[in-house]
Amino acid sequence: MARVRYDIVSDTHGYLSKELLKALRGADVIVHAGDICSSSDYRTLNKIAPVRLCIGNNDWAYDYGPSVKARISFFSSGLRWQVCHYRERLDLLTCDIAICGHTHRAFAERDARTGTLVMNPGSPTYPRGSGPTFGRIICDNGQVVEKHIIYLDTDEEWD
Repeated sequence: MARVRYDIVSDTHGYLSKELLKALRGADVIVHAGDICSSSDYRTLNKIAPVRLCIGNNDWAYDYGPSVKARISFFSSGLRWQVCHYRERLDLLTCDIAICGHTHRAFAERDARTGTLVMNPGSPTYPRGSGPTFGRIICDNGQVVEKHIIYLDTDEEWD
């Protein structure tokens, strides 16, 4: 298996900053945990890399096609992935990597009970707390070899 770079975003709410788009260049897959709020942004991200998208509370499923649902699961890099906007709706017993959004607060941690890697990439558009963020997970040979929360360098001020 080859090394694969997954860039993880959520809660873009209809705005993809030039800093985010630049940072996503080179991704093999983009995973979006909902509240994309723009079918044109979905098309823009798909021009960078294939997108795995779930629906957030501000999205309408018919804007993105039948493969985009409230919770999606897929197998990639020898690992079981699950993506849902709400952390509490993830089934950590059935996946190796779980991606959520909604809170606009970034974290990456292993669940103590299951060992599943759980990541919320925060929000590059409307962050709460620490500034605009997204996540990156690099997998190789069926293993997560790197996981990061990445802070975007912008001129914006955040609370």
